[in-house]
Amino acid sequence: MAVNYAAALKTARMQAVADAIDAGSGPGTLEIATTGFASVLAILTLADPCGTVSGSVLTLDTTPAIEDSAANATGTAAVARIKDSNGNVIVNNLTVGTSATDIVLTSTSITTGQLVQVTSATFTHAT
Repeated sequence: MAVNYAAALKTARMQAVADAIDAGSGPGTLEIATTGFASVLAILTLADPCGTVSGSVLTLDTTPAIEDSAANATGTAAVARIKDSNGNVIVNNLTVGTSATDIVLTSTSITTGQLVQVTSATFTHAT
């Protein structure tokens, strides 16, 4: 049987995640990487505060767009993680793609020096 959490608890937990991302002296970062974090392709600076929580969903602020003006490496984006401004990993193993993923990019094919842009970023608490 699956474990289910009370709605208020899920909201509180997701707000705690948002607060942890915003901890430290500056904004958090989003790292886009190849499978298994073998290569970090791009590091994008988040808004501060990073986003909003509604129910069990944290939606990162993408207005203005979350972007890296010059990708660090070449490869296929497959996974992402979010760090606070002190470099502590807050959320790991986010899915990355061009639709129906936690982090939605304009393209998963990234080349060193190119613009990398997130079009949406939402993740949901488990049931």
